[in-house]
Amino acid sequence: MRYMVLRDLRRSRVSDPFGGGRRDFGAAFTAAAPPEPRIDVEDLDLKTRNALIRDPAVVAITRPMPIKLIEPLPQADDPPPPAAGDAWGIAAVGANRSAYTGTGSVVAVLDTGIDRTHPAFAGVTLVEQDFTGSGDGDRAGHGTHVAGTIFGRDVEGARIGIARGVTRALIGKILDDRGNGSSESVMRGMSWATDQGADVISMSLGFDFPGLVRQWIDQGWPVELATAVALEAYRGNLRMFDAMMAMVRAQEVLAPGCVVVAAAGNQSRRDQDPTWEIAASLPAAAEGVLSVGAVSQQPTGWTIAPFSNTFPQLVAPGVAIKSAALGGGTREMMGTSMACPHVAGVAALWWDFVRGAGLPPRATSVVAKTRATARVEGFAIETDIADRGVGMVTAP
Repeated sequence: MRYMVLRDLRRSRVSDPFGGGRRDFGAAFTAAAPPEPRIDVEDLDLKTRNALIRDPAVVAITRPMPIKLIEPLPQADDPPPPAAGDAWGIAAVGANRSAYTGTGSVVAVLDTGIDRTHPAFAGVTLVEQDFTGSGDGDRAGHGTHVAGTIFGRDVEGARIGIARGVTRALIGKILDDRGNGSSESVMRGMSWATDQGADVISMSLGFDFPGLVRQWIDQGWPVELATAVALEAYRGNLRMFDAMMAMVRAQEVLAPGCVVVAAAGNQSRRDQDPTWEIAASLPAAAEGVLSVGAVSQQPTGWTIAPFSNTFPQLVAPGVAIKSAALGGGTREMMGTSMACPHVAGVAALWWDFVRGAGLPPRATSVVAKTRATARVEGFAIETDIADRGVGMVTAP
């Protein structure tokens, strides 16, 4: 079987060359010794897997599972051109009134890549890394749109980007040209981004449990067994992701840390039945991740998009969002995939604020500010708190 193995390299050190695998307890008892995560993918039989579990350097072992793009919802078959003027999300989150631009913030976009030739990214140093085998560059359009909302420069006189002062971005291609990938690429992408000094990580993707069940059925497993083994993998991936997030947070001992933002998912169907609500999915549901739901503009105020999964921590604009399109220009898309980069962009602004305000320059400070300043005024009166979380993300 193919397994992902999450190791803490700090815990694997020994006191001398003949230590026989003994841990360096001096490092273990030192507060200033943050973890050093590394993801390996190995083919293991059960005996070897069980032996590895006893290795003190091994934090978690699980089978990889498929991930997929949180697909933007379809709009009209023949969509009209984007509305003139700035993207409406800019004013909704207050970025147009903020004195902060995200200067000095490093943002990682783990998605389908980026169209680096798009004018929206002029002047931004783009560091690309492909984890899919399909090569750098975006041929799906999703990663380009997401990046445009986070840090894109103005396009044809219209503002699309929240944090236009960002000058270095990490573009981890963890979804291939069809929007598919593996949890292995997510873990590798997160490890790479934190190693590269990311202040913010943006992820608009979901773990594909139904797809994993189908994989086992296609291999000849009975439905009941296929569902059970997929559930085991889902549980293992949740625990591994929680372990990775714990290691990311622990790195704040010596480094500023990283804010991780993820889309809550588009599985709800309130437009068909008001009870058809699905809770935020992985990775948004993992411990320590800022999960993001989507809202739209209505005459009665902001309303929760019918597709947006419930129990997000924050909400942001996610319907008719104008941002960068492949090949140039702009296009409008909708989904929690479009809401997530609004929060990532605002987090970059809060990093800018925290660094200049004499506050501890730590991810925990940025997360606290991002959550505490979310607004609850402006929503339609019938909005359920479980659907909006602490409110609309708001720029400093």
